[in-house]
Amino acid sequence: MSRAANSSPPAPAARILVADDQGDVIEAIRLLTSEVGYEVIGAQTVADAVAAAEAHELDAALVDLNYSRDTTSGREGMELIERLRGVDGTLPVIAMTAWGSIAGAVDAMRRGAKDYIEKPWDDDRLLSVLRVQIELGRALRRTQRLEAENARLNRRGLPTLVARGPQMQPILEMMERVAPSDANVLITGEHGTGKEVVAQWLHAASNRADKPLVAVNVGGLSEGLAESEFFGHVKGAFTDAKSDRIGCFELADSGTLFLDEIANTSVRLQAKLLRVLQTGEVQRVGSSRTRHVDVRVLSATNANLADEIARGAFREDLLFRLNTIVLHLPPLRERREDIAPLAEYFLAHYATRYRKGITSFDGTAMREMERHVWPGNVRELAHTVERAVLLASGTSITARDLGLQSQAAGGAAAEEAMTLEDAERLFIRKVLAQHHGNVQRAAEQLGVSRSALYRRIQQYGL
Repeated sequence: MSRAANSSPPAPAARILVADDQGDVIEAIRLLTSEVGYEVIGAQTVADAVAAAEAHELDAALVDLNYSRDTTSGREGMELIERLRGVDGTLPVIAMTAWGSIAGAVDAMRRGAKDYIEKPWDDDRLLSVLRVQIELGRALRRTQRLEAENARLNRRGLPTLVARGPQMQPILEMMERVAPSDANVLITGEHGTGKEVVAQWLHAASNRADKPLVAVNVGGLSEGLAESEFFGHVKGAFTDAKSDRIGCFELADSGTLFLDEIANTSVRLQAKLLRVLQTGEVQRVGSSRTRHVDVRVLSATNANLADEIARGAFREDLLFRLNTIVLHLPPLRERREDIAPLAEYFLAHYATRYRKGITSFDGTAMREMERHVWPGNVRELAHTVERAVLLASGTSITARDLGLQSQAAGGAAAEEAMTLEDAERLFIRKVLAQHHGNVQRAAEQLGVSRSALYRRIQQYGL
């Protein structure tokens, strides 16, 4: 066994099963892998190897194919691979053989081995194979835990919330407490942080869950249509009013109304919203009749409402009606522990949607995602994974499939390869960041309407 000149970089601590009838082989691998923080559990018989797998949570297993010195059939090792996979279907098993038999390696992989190593091994290759298989095995286990968690949530009829990092735990606890109440909730945070999903969860966990949840994107409404959208109108109220129309407050009666991008409501309309929240009564445009509604209002914004109040763009008394409870969602760059489980959730979703046999991210892809800044937050991550699922040609998504490097590098090569669409996406992202996510101000600087900018935001996953 030749010691390679360049050792592999340190890897996260992991527990490895080494099954070989020769004790010196086990000790050699123990010495090699200890340098990168791995713990080795040795087993010199098939029975000991199976017992170790049953007693410990393993990250990988190196399995010798031959346990009888007078045979090269590999039968014992093949059986052990199958038994180990029976104990733990997510355990990455790597076959070892001293005879370099390609046929034996193929047979081992057919029985469940993920890779193979020839004896005498190259140290760098052994460490590299272990590192990759450990990462893939851990990703598979995270996916299975995520699926189990999603199944638990689905049994309760709640939308899926992937939030495991410490930054989200106080928010989840607050949601659990306030969901059953009728209190109005203001959800704040940057674009793409999941405000609408939180609103859906609050409704589903409330006492109004069997009543309608009506969502309105306030930012996408023109000034002329907004009042009719909120309160409805009667036939003949204006030129195009060819029939009566029910507004979203009436549609949400006894249920929940979600007003997204509430900061983009005009001051004139804010006054009418305030009256409805104070009295519980709505009046359709063109009608003198009032109708009583019982509506819980959830609203969301990426703007700083204190700043909007200071510049006279938002009514303070309306804010007090909306923000009985405030939930602020952190950007994805501040909850990096959630990047991997979110990516795996979107992978499972889009692989099913597009009927692709993609089951995992390779190690480089996951590292690229964990390093990326994600200015578009969870929405950008979902868009990136969806695109990667469509582009990937194998069963694992690679860093190349993600296409994040050119976005992050910003170097000359990336700029030369940038398309007009890429340039527009980058420019819109910069303008939104400059105005702290305020769509109205960004639209004014870009010289487009607010609704046109919203279409671009949705198109580019920002």
